[in-house]
Amino acid sequence: MLMGVTDTIVAGRANTTDLAALAVGNAIYSPLWFALSGILFAVTPIVAQLYGARDFYEIGNKIRQILWLSCGIGVLLMIILLNIGPIFQIMPIESEVSNITINYLKAISIGALSMSIFTCLRCFSEGMTLTMPVFFIAFSGMLLNIPLDIILVNGLYGFPKLGGVGCGIATSIVSLFMTISMITLIIFSKHYKKVKLFNKFTFTTAKTFFEFFKLGTPIGFGIFIELSMFSGAAIIISALGKDILASHTVAINITSLFFMLPLAFGLATATRVGNLIGEKDLSQAKFSSKASMLLCSIIALLTTFVIFNFRNDLVALFTTDAVVISLGASLLIFAAIFQLPDAVQISAVGSLRGFKDTFAPMILILISYWIIALPLGYAMTFGLIGDPQGAQGMWIGMIIGLSVFCLLGILRLNYVIKKYLISAV
Repeated sequence: MLMGVTDTIVAGRANTTDLAALAVGNAIYSPLWFALSGILFAVTPIVAQLYGARDFYEIGNKIRQILWLSCGIGVLLMIILLNIGPIFQIMPIESEVSNITINYLKAISIGALSMSIFTCLRCFSEGMTLTMPVFFIAFSGMLLNIPLDIILVNGLYGFPKLGGVGCGIATSIVSLFMTISMITLIIFSKHYKKVKLFNKFTFTTAKTFFEFFKLGTPIGFGIFIELSMFSGAAIIISALGKDILASHTVAINITSLFFMLPLAFGLATATRVGNLIGEKDLSQAKFSSKASMLLCSIIALLTTFVIFNFRNDLVALFTTDAVVISLGASLLIFAAIFQLPDAVQISAVGSLRGFKDTFAPMILILISYWIIALPLGYAMTFGLIGDPQGAQGMWIGMIIGLSVFCLLGILRLNYVIKKYLISAV
């Protein structure tokens, strides 16, 4: 996330056009990336339950097979990004912005394969509760991204001035760095020795293929639905002008950065609950689910306070444009409001993944975001309901959608926990 923040800050300080192009590029790239790579998030509950049962041989066997599938996902994403240009002919975006966006997506496609492999290995490591190595590699990648962004965007030290496209090249370089680092760590670290991941070749079997996609496809599509709500909001708001789009982009970046805390605990909950299910300790799995939800609620209340009270200062970190600062700060008021439902829903989703319950949450996300949030936000933005609200109308729609899913997610989690406890009696 900090890599994305760095991209936004560096591009935003270059000029508003590059910032707007980056916003549109990420609005397209993020849903595509998470729709495909989100399938790989199934690795975490698969590994977590096997790790809880201490079946190290089967962990290595499964991951070797899934790595082939992750390569296929990476190649597919690369092909899509390289050929995505024609869709801009039907989008209401200025040609100057769209040209930068197309080249940015081509640049970022170079790292699609390596990022897909890294995601698989990251989820494997997290499923074994080895989260610290992933953190250090990701943190190192983030640090490397900072000078790469500054040099490539601004054309320093003899490099051409690439603007927003330079952010895409930097991301691809960092993706390759993190993948090589993760593979090296797994080969030489004693923490992964029992799994013997790279000791032999194992091709994908039909059984693993169907298990993986049955569990992972709802996760990937669910993440796609969620991100497409935010991306759809960016595309809708782009019709209001590049200054409003830039302010929306900054506000979303700030919101997403604060969301990393509850997201981290939501991901940890998926691992912890999966481990406990593997150990057949259902009462502790229930306790972990409830504890995570409480912790995420406390975090959300703190981030709400920070965002609301320091919104002008936060936006000023991203841009020097006075108009963008003013508009972005006004949107952060709405961002502060949806911190609580957003944090609670990700905790519930994490617990449900630990129970390997992924299809029902996908349906609930579909209802909340595509049927409620986006249509309602669009209607309020352009005055189909009452007076036109502009960008604020879109944010109100997102708040309502997130709140609905939060409630539905809690109800689904309670149902799944009760079902598991009854089946264990």
